[in-house]
Amino acid sequence: MPIKNLKRWFVRKLARKPDAERALALIPAELWAEVEAQLPFLDYLPAADRPRLRTLAVAFLAEKEFHGAHGFRLTDAIMLAIALQACLPILRQGLTAYRGWVGVVVYSGEFVVPRSDMDEGGVVHEYGDVLAGEAWPDGPVLLSWFDDAPAEMNAIIHEFAHKLDMADGGSADGLPPLPTHMSARQWKTVFTTAYDAFCAQIDADEETALDPYAAEDPAEFFAVATETFFVTPHALQAAFPAVYEQLSMLYGFYPCR
Repeated sequence: MPIKNLKRWFVRKLARKPDAERALALIPAELWAEVEAQLPFLDYLPAADRPRLRTLAVAFLAEKEFHGAHGFRLTDAIMLAIALQACLPILRQGLTAYRGWVGVVVYSGEFVVPRSDMDEGGVVHEYGDVLAGEAWPDGPVLLSWFDDAPAEMNAIIHEFAHKLDMADGGSADGLPPLPTHMSARQWKTVFTTAYDAFCAQIDADEETALDPYAAEDPAEFFAVATETFFVTPHALQAAFPAVYEQLSMLYGFYPCR
């Protein structure tokens, strides 16, 4: 059964009160197996959390609108893979963390977004920015789909980390809404210290555990740290143990255990 039909069924039957057992039955077991085999980092999740992730993924498919850019054909497997990865950062919070927007636009490979900047002399320069993803406040998430993406990088989790960062209604700033048991002051101290140390590593041309793009600004540092937390958590723990601890508290599990 195509996912577009499953989505209609889910909206009608399960969207208000998702049920794990019924949600799992919506998608054939062979499709779950095919997609999850391509996402080996899901094995860092405690086994008891896999049904919840799957349930959230099905609800995500029901709630969000997927579009293939420039005629790109979105298969059930692609949409399910995106949904599973999108739901990792909201495993504890649920879909309310992604409220206020519906669109997921998927490109085949990198895409170009037109930009314009004004220099100090008042001259406007127009150019194309080549991207692998972009999250817009109160708008869609733009994603690139790669059949052979580098295993250590994850643009999908990265962009949805930005969406989580924007969940307080503002732009991404590296401080997402925190659960009540976490301290915003402690978060800022940990991330500011780590960000400054990381930028010093970049300036010294040292090899880094995180993608150098994390030095762009605190929001990118948070997004890159998040994708590293889910995909290669031991690397993050070794390089920035305090950041790993904060993300473990935010996301509700410790992948290095």
